[in-house]
Amino acid sequence: MAKEYSGSPKPHQLESKRKRLTWVLGVSGLCILFYVLGAWQTTTTPINQSEVYTTRVSCNINAPQAGDGELNPSSLSSSAALDFESHHQIEINSTVSLHEFPPCDMSYSDITPCQDPVRSRKFDREMAKYRERHCPKSEELLRCLIPAPPKYKTPFKWPQSRDYAWYDNIPHKELSIEKAGQNWIQVEGHRFRFPGGGTTFPNGADAYIDNINELIPLTGGNIRTAVDTGCGVASWGAYLLKRDILTMSFARRDTHEAQVQFALERGVPAMIGVISSKRLPYPARAFDMAHCSGCLIPWYMYDGLYLLEVDRVLRPGGYWILSGPPIHWKKYWRGWERTKEDLKQEQDTIEDIAKRLCWKKLIEKNDLAIWQKPINHIDCNKSKVVYKTPQICGPDNPDTACSDEVAGGALEKWPERAFSVPPRISSGSLSGITAEKLREDNELWKDRMTYYKKIDGLLHKGRYRNVMDMNAYLGGFAAAMSKYPVWVMNVVPFHSNPDTLGAIYERGLIGTYQDWCEAFSTYPRTYDLIHASGVFSIYQDRCDITNILLEMDRILRPEGTVIFRDTVEMLVKIRSITEGMRWKSQIMDHESGPFNPEKILFAVKTYWTGAAK
Repeated sequence: MAKEYSGSPKPHQLESKRKRLTWVLGVSGLCILFYVLGAWQTTTTPINQSEVYTTRVSCNINAPQAGDGELNPSSLSSSAALDFESHHQIEINSTVSLHEFPPCDMSYSDITPCQDPVRSRKFDREMAKYRERHCPKSEELLRCLIPAPPKYKTPFKWPQSRDYAWYDNIPHKELSIEKAGQNWIQVEGHRFRFPGGGTTFPNGADAYIDNINELIPLTGGNIRTAVDTGCGVASWGAYLLKRDILTMSFARRDTHEAQVQFALERGVPAMIGVISSKRLPYPARAFDMAHCSGCLIPWYMYDGLYLLEVDRVLRPGGYWILSGPPIHWKKYWRGWERTKEDLKQEQDTIEDIAKRLCWKKLIEKNDLAIWQKPINHIDCNKSKVVYKTPQICGPDNPDTACSDEVAGGALEKWPERAFSVPPRISSGSLSGITAEKLREDNELWKDRMTYYKKIDGLLHKGRYRNVMDMNAYLGGFAAAMSKYPVWVMNVVPFHSNPDTLGAIYERGLIGTYQDWCEAFSTYPRTYDLIHASGVFSIYQDRCDITNILLEMDRILRPEGTVIFRDTVEMLVKIRSITEGMRWKSQIMDHESGPFNPEKILFAVKTYWTGAAK
């Protein structure tokens, strides 16, 4: 009898193996099936992604006079559902979280915290020091939302806004009465009209600028940046825009109610400011042209201190234009209610100061006088009078010192100037910033603008006019925006190192220095779009970020937009605060993809107003 081979499978063993194989295959099949179903469910795109978005963070405003204030990330599918709330926690300097901020009383509707008329009375009136910035202490800050007037409307779009503004947005008739003979502003029913007049050009800024153009060349791109000291409602700057000249207009907050507020409502760059004991918040060699039209600045006083400050901010070869007292005093002295001797002495003093600054008087014709700063002060310094100016002179930094020994380098004409290498960079004055870094920054902003444009309506339809970049670096955002009908206030934080604001001006852009632990020198509701890249990471250990957000809410118009760029942890904290400020927001991926640790928070301030009394 043959012996059964021990290695051969027995019938019951074959059956057992068959059952196990069937069970493994069955489980594997189910796993694959559920995996496919899960993947399909996760990646399926909704028919209308905007419906998903508005369900989560709806920005639709069902209120009267509300415009198109929605964020619609319909083309940003990779960013539609980012949610980090339960996964990221960080300790940040903020006293308020998940808190609803109440509206302030309507009496604060036009508050300017650092130029408060009541607080200013405590300070010295000498040199108009009481008109300077005097900011409240942290414990004095309001912890409420500044209300818009009860009938606030979306402002007119540019360029119509240059000539019209809604009365309900700035319900102040004082200027229309006080300056009636100078054609600053007129009331027409429910709106204001700006005829373009000024203190010394009642027939209109356009004709006045044409007169200037006959004396110095305003076209051709050589003159790009200007500063208007004591600007009124900024009609001079408004009409220079069509000549591709960008003007920083400033005026103090005084009895001329809301003149800077009117300027910004028109869509014209402006700030609250005054030439006094502190230097202006602009770098040296910033402006191609400076202007004073009846601006009431006593240029002849304080040993020429104020003209010395103009000299500091003027570029080599820049122009200073003066009209109004004392120019042409022989004709106007009676109307100015001053004596001929007084006016002659004032003009003689101004002429003497200009000579000591080595300025050349180009012409005095009719109501205009124009001086030109020398291209280089080296030959002049030996005979130049040194003024005692401890309030203005700073350390040996060309952007803060009273001297200007180096011309700084030639500039390209506008618009090539926007993307050419600024002299401060080509000369190596800015540590660590090279021409290659500027080129990379320009390319970076091309990519970012492409990404931003995917947000429906973000840069289209004339929705924005007044734009602010809270941390401008090299001005790449503003340069990329230059093809749109907007202007950008480039802000360089005081603590920035290196200080890049001078290079921004050399690109033909404008801006200012600012400490974001304090209020900005503007009125409420004056900006349509605010860009904040890395701002809160800079300031998180310096001051309460809640106060910065409340300040942003103050200066942002109803239905205005904010773009934050920061770490996930910071954006989550920001979002938790802004939810109590009546903002709607959405966190999205970086333009390079989901693996970049920097994220973007798009936010919209909803439309609401204060209650009518």
